[in-house]
Amino acid sequence: MKPIKYAIAYVIYNKDRSKFLIVQRPIDDEDLPNIWGLPAGSVKDNETYEESIIRSGEQKLGVKLEPVGFIGRDNIEREKYILHMEEYETEIITGEPKVPQPIGGTTQYQKLKWGVKSDLIDGAKKGSLCDRIYLKGVNESWQ
Repeated sequence: MKPIKYAIAYVIYNKDRSKFLIVQRPIDDEDLPNIWGLPAGSVKDNETYEESIIRSGEQKLGVKLEPVGFIGRDNIEREKYILHMEEYETEIITGEPKVPQPIGGTTQYQKLKWGVKSDLIDGAKKGSLCDRIYLKGVNESWQ
């Protein structure tokens, strides 16, 4: 049986909630090279989902985040593991998102922009679980 890897993804809306932050994964990403999607990260041992979001926001975007709502959860089977992901709405407490961050040991994104749900459809089709969870939560088909 494949091991289970736990992860988080998070949605950061702009002020009028018409758009949300999306990021482009690196070209050498193992599962989803160059794919646009929501910011996400692995949950470390002895870390809650909320703690993981806060750490990920600092390490990947350079911002302090506060989780404000649960969006959904799902699983997907990858080649070497099963990914279990929970997704949350967050708010930026301090900082301005920038990528990449000067921190090693974690996936750094190539680009970021304010996007809309249609920007996530390609990623969802290619296996991006965070994109699928979000689209399901807003009743948008990606298939």
